[in-house]
Amino acid sequence: MRIPTAETLRRIDPDPNAVRPIGMIVPPAAGEVPPEARAVYPGLAFRAVGLGLREMSPADYARVTEIIGDAAKRLGRSGACVVGVMGTSLSFYRGAAFNSRLAEIVAERSGCPASTMSSAIVRALEAVSARRLAVLTAYEDDVNELLRTFLQESGFAVQALHSLRIRAVQDVAGVSTGALVEAGRRVLAAAAPADALLISCGGLQTIETVAALEAEQPLPVVTSATAGVWDLARLAGMHASRHGFGRLFEIG
Repeated sequence: MRIPTAETLRRIDPDPNAVRPIGMIVPPAAGEVPPEARAVYPGLAFRAVGLGLREMSPADYARVTEIIGDAAKRLGRSGACVVGVMGTSLSFYRGAAFNSRLAEIVAERSGCPASTMSSAIVRALEAVSARRLAVLTAYEDDVNELLRTFLQESGFAVQALHSLRIRAVQDVAGVSTGALVEAGRRVLAAAAPADALLISCGGLQTIETVAALEAEQPLPVVTSATAGVWDLARLAGMHASRHGFGRLFEIG
């Protein structure tokens, strides 16, 4: 992966004291910054570019993958300090090797250090010392099997998996905290023994879900959305331990 030098960064942004945004490549066309980013890190700047993903399916992932490099270039030119692909299934659907290559492509095209949401969940699970997983997803069965393969390739054991069976990207944000908490309880009960609950899909809004589930049981809860912003803040050197958003964010 090509990491920019200090001289490269000065050419992108001649003011070394300027607050440079964290760049995010997000699946929905609207290109909105995920709400978790500003909730957890209100003092940081974020900038997002949307890909126009319509459904969570391998065919649509392949369609938008072709424009990820262009999105990365756009964020790099806008002055981003790091760039992340904020779509979990979009980055794991072709396996662990493809996920790593995707991060390399984003780094090359943006000129910035880069990550993906799939890499973020791996690092977050490692940070909370989890190997045996209860898994809750938004996906239908074909994508669930691709996630299972990715997690196994990355060294994790899936003890149990429950899914919400959503295909359309526009339907994901409508899932309530109550529904996520109840589904999380069910998969945790089925997964024993497990080291953590993983909630996979960056479009699920999970800050309140993490707080509720961690308050009632001893295991950490890692979600795509929270892991993604945690990972990019760390990559940018801007993370500090903070309370109220789950055990992951308490790690310095």
